[in-house]
Amino acid sequence: MSWERTVLMNSQKENTSPEYSCFTAKKPIEIYVFIDPMCPECWSLEPYLKKLSIEYGRLFTLRPIISGSSKPLNHGNFDRPKKLKEIWERTASRTGMSCDGDLWIENPIHSPITAYLAIKAAELQGLRYGKAFLRKVQEYLFLKKKNISDKSVLMECAKAVKLDLQEFKADLYAVSAKKALQCDIKLAHEMEIDYMPTMVFFHKNIEEQGIKISGLYPYDIYVRVLSEMLDHTPIPSQHPPLESFVRHYEVVASKEISVVYNWSIEKAEREMKKLQLKQLVEKIPAKHGTFWQYVGEKNSHH
Repeated sequence: MSWERTVLMNSQKENTSPEYSCFTAKKPIEIYVFIDPMCPECWSLEPYLKKLSIEYGRLFTLRPIISGSSKPLNHGNFDRPKKLKEIWERTASRTGMSCDGDLWIENPIHSPITAYLAIKAAELQGLRYGKAFLRKVQEYLFLKKKNISDKSVLMECAKAVKLDLQEFKADLYAVSAKKALQCDIKLAHEMEIDYMPTMVFFHKNIEEQGIKISGLYPYDIYVRVLSEMLDHTPIPSQHPPLESFVRHYEVVASKEISVVYNWSIEKAEREMKKLQLKQLVEKIPAKHGTFWQYVGEKNSHH
């Protein structure tokens, strides 16, 4: 199988990530994930990213690069909402990661740029916070049909992932968030990213060569690329118990559980129903597939 090799401009190689504290050895691989938070295909990548992080996260740092088309969606194109609804519904029924296309009829988003800036603002509080916030924004969009360009919705997401709200509010309109977003868009342009999602794997010791994979692939393909970059096949880490997994991510899809644990969707749902009986999770109504919310802590205080 041939991968597209891509050359990374050296300017991007400096690492300013707050995740590298002086105690951790730098992980050998960096994976850039070019995504548009509003793209259902990117949402469908989530189960694979979770599995990759659980099994091989010790070997790589994952960096989401926001490179959506921030063009306003109301170019006098009146059938656009219907089209977007169709695309969303089709993708959701194919991938099991629900996205409710009614959003485009009921609550259309005209200018996603605010959401993109918010993700970069969250990232200023650390890569981990940035990722958690991005995920929350996707949940609000695809599951709750919320307008993620609305500031009050973004504040709700920030609160849910425990960002410093004052700082977030200030950063939302700060030059630093704008610059970070411009950086992402420039990087996507330099690396000729023309499809979402695209993952680019880099090895920290090999300056020039990156491996670029555009689109969605079966999980073992990502592992194969990782192995090729490392020059050996790494052994996957143990999976956490299901309850720990759900507690950590808070909201998960049956599809994500089935991918991570190599279970059928039916088995994933059965296992989650057991946790539901213990009042540790609640089912989230979704249009396609099933999502679960961890509520264990709340119930244990009663």
